[in-house]
Amino acid sequence: MKIPLESNKDFLAGMVFIVIAVTALIASKDFAMGTTLRMGPGYFPRVLGIILLLFGIVIALRGLRLPQRVEGGWGWKPLLFVLASMVAFAFLMERVGLVPSIIVMFFIAAAAGHEFRWLEVTVLAVLMSAFAVGVFIYGLGLPYRLIVGLD
Repeated sequence: MKIPLESNKDFLAGMVFIVIAVTALIASKDFAMGTTLRMGPGYFPRVLGIILLLFGIVIALRGLRLPQRVEGGWGWKPLLFVLASMVAFAFLMERVGLVPSIIVMFFIAAAAGHEFRWLEVTVLAVLMSAFAVGVFIYGLGLPYRLIVGLD
């Protein structure tokens, strides 16, 4: 059975990976690469872009070899809620601080799912906030404000 490329699940997924990879490679072209021991700002995006490009090629070729039809439609609600959660995080980060921004981000993103449970989202948001503080503030020493007004 012949499946058109626009309905081929793996081929489309491979193309998405390839587009993201090429975008990362183009965006990082002006940054210094550095070496493995002394990485420049362009090292990680390029290496990640190359890995993603290879994954995309393999998945797209697999889709051509073993085609599977896309089932269902677009999940617009999850897409919009996850996008809104990232925009809210970016907007709130400087205004209210790291911890409240992460908590708001988790609640908005969780609303994208079919089953929203307040207790689970609250526990996850608190744990991830503590993890982010541990990694970014104490581990990496980044100058993020935890909660604006309490510093």
